[in-house]
Amino acid sequence: MTNIKRKDRGLFEYQERMQTLNNIKTPLDKLNEFMDFETFRPILNRILAPKEQKAPGGASHYDYVFMFKILVIQKYYNLSDEQTEFRINDSLSFQRFLGITLSDKVPDHNKIWDFRERLTKAGAIKTLFDKFKKLLEKKDIIGTTGVIVDASFVEVPKQRNNREENKEIKEGKIPEDWKDKPNKLSHKDTDARWTKKNKEKHYGYKNHAKVDTITKIILNYSVTSANVHDSQAVESLMNKKDKGKTFYADSAYIGPDVANTLNGYKISSKINEKGFRNTPLTKRQKLNNKRKSKIRARVEHVFGFIENSMNGSYIRSIGIKRAETNIGLMNIVYNFVRYAFLMREYCLKMA
Repeated sequence: MTNIKRKDRGLFEYQERMQTLNNIKTPLDKLNEFMDFETFRPILNRILAPKEQKAPGGASHYDYVFMFKILVIQKYYNLSDEQTEFRINDSLSFQRFLGITLSDKVPDHNKIWDFRERLTKAGAIKTLFDKFKKLLEKKDIIGTTGVIVDASFVEVPKQRNNREENKEIKEGKIPEDWKDKPNKLSHKDTDARWTKKNKEKHYGYKNHAKVDTITKIILNYSVTSANVHDSQAVESLMNKKDKGKTFYADSAYIGPDVANTLNGYKISSKINEKGFRNTPLTKRQKLNNKRKSKIRARVEHVFGFIENSMNGSYIRSIGIKRAETNIGLMNIVYNFVRYAFLMREYCLKMA
């Protein structure tokens, strides 16, 4: 074995290491450069502070913005609570993003779970999402011409139930055998569903998203079980601010319910047309679909980034309430990253 000469590492060596890291911009550094997380403090204080309780021994809880930034890290890299705790302790770049050093105490995985759970019970994630969207609107970052709507599957751990139990769950019931076993019930997801698309089976939920055609910022979202048809979420995604915009979507969104929603808000439809048996698409319809798809395909970039760069097509939680939190955080973090990218592009353009 090669002998490596070692020396005691002190403050100056630590500063030297940090200076080296400062010359290398990580994704978190790029995010921190443009994001002011203090923007969310008033909301977090309003939601959590009235219910704050002292921890055992009288110690106070960790700072809310600090904990929120931990959830940002967690969702950016799709880490479990245990992995998040380890990576923060192990990674200087994570510590730099959080504004801490090696000497600072890091929340354990139980505290990370507890903070996220408190946000879930308070229904706070959509409020935080909307807060950031309003900030983007004030900065005139969000476009006003059109929106794209689509949905993506978000898988969850598969349940090992027998046929009778699955039948009761599909009927919206809780199997009798589970009712007097709270520990077992707490590990059973009675909200997730199986579905099949393009011969592939999926189990879990759907992230229905409305995306700005220009910036690719997510403007609104809805979380459902995986078996809910894409078109059923349109009514919850659209609002009066979409009046006069153009609506892009694939042919799965063709139908009277969607048409009525769009007409109600005076939204122009650019939904891809659909061919039927004995009534194939004409050349003109195919050409129109191709033109629409050049815009509609931008939503695939959004889901592609979430799935590939954020590993976001899988969550570890149980139940739709926690799925709403995790998928909502996924969408918020995507918007943070997208915003930072747009700001960097703007700064380079103005330089």
